[in-house]
Amino acid sequence: MRILQVITSLEMGGAETLVVNLIPRLRALGHTVDLCVFNGTETPLMQRLRSMCPEVKIYSLGRGVYNPVYILKLAKIMRGYDIVHTHNSSPQLFVALASLYNTTRLVSTEHNTSNRKRNWKWYRPIESWMYGRYDHVICISEIAEEKLREYMGGEWLVNSSNKYKRITTINNGIDVGAISESVPCRELLELKGNRKSILMVAGFRKQKNQDTIIRALKLLDQNKFEIWFAGLGERMEVVRRLAVSLGVDKCVRFLGLRTDIPNVLRAADIIVMSSHWEGLSLSNVEGMSAHRPFIASDVNGLREVTKGYGLLFPHEDAKVLADEINHLSSDEAYYNEIAERCYNRALEFDINRMVSGYSFVYNDVISNGRR
Repeated sequence: MRILQVITSLEMGGAETLVVNLIPRLRALGHTVDLCVFNGTETPLMQRLRSMCPEVKIYSLGRGVYNPVYILKLAKIMRGYDIVHTHNSSPQLFVALASLYNTTRLVSTEHNTSNRKRNWKWYRPIESWMYGRYDHVICISEIAEEKLREYMGGEWLVNSSNKYKRITTINNGIDVGAISESVPCRELLELKGNRKSILMVAGFRKQKNQDTIIRALKLLDQNKFEIWFAGLGERMEVVRRLAVSLGVDKCVRFLGLRTDIPNVLRAADIIVMSSHWEGLSLSNVEGMSAHRPFIASDVNGLREVTKGYGLLFPHEDAKVLADEINHLSSDEAYYNEIAERCYNRALEFDINRMVSGYSFVYNDVISNGRR
């Protein structure tokens, strides 16, 4: 079948990485899969996609995210496809509006457990209409599905209704083997010397909360530990200033945007994700794939993957996080046990399972579409 993936951009992020990983694998199953981006700025992920799949057609609608002209552009592009699959808020809405002009089947992936629009009561009827235009909504974790159903209410909560059956969970997937077999980044190994490195891979956004790791470092022996942050974003300078104010800035490395994340993960000693919330964090599963202990804040979207395998610490509790880091660094048997449990958990999120799930949904929508 002919499938169009639609997303805001290919800036570095979980949803964007998922799309780039998904497209070549769906094409390997015999589908024609193309991409439409609202903001067509060239990025490392876009270059990676072009190198893996030079035959993929990439439609660039412009340089912004909420331009109403995109609706008409989408309506024209969508006519050439059997399935249009959206990611992120603006593509979800604009594709729903564009679908008024054609009969293309629609699928969307819900990547988070929360967003600011769910606090806008006036916007709920719009979202109710929008989701109603979709033949199927895929949630990337059980908690993301639960929160979406709670938000939508009504028929979305009733087992017997058609709307209820149009939401399912397919866990995000990654190439576990490719990460676990990657060679550690030699440059970073040399830079850290005898210190233990604590890595967080995430954009500097309010959701991600790098601050707690900085505060945990203040409680650790800074001759023994250093922090690596991989990512960019509007809060990077805020985090940098926090490190300076606490006197730990000489033990913090801002690695910027990296295209060699598997190698960075393998060079780290401990991997942390201290977010305020997640849908299902790809960085969570990637960290576990590296055969390293993974520590996460005990919040929606991280708890579901980490509990019983990696380690959880109370939300924003820098003291408990520091204690867990000390325990791992001082007890080799404990370190190895947690690392092995994390790796085994990651295998449950291998990308091949995800691709099979998505392909099943596409076939079901084409066979039994409801719109």
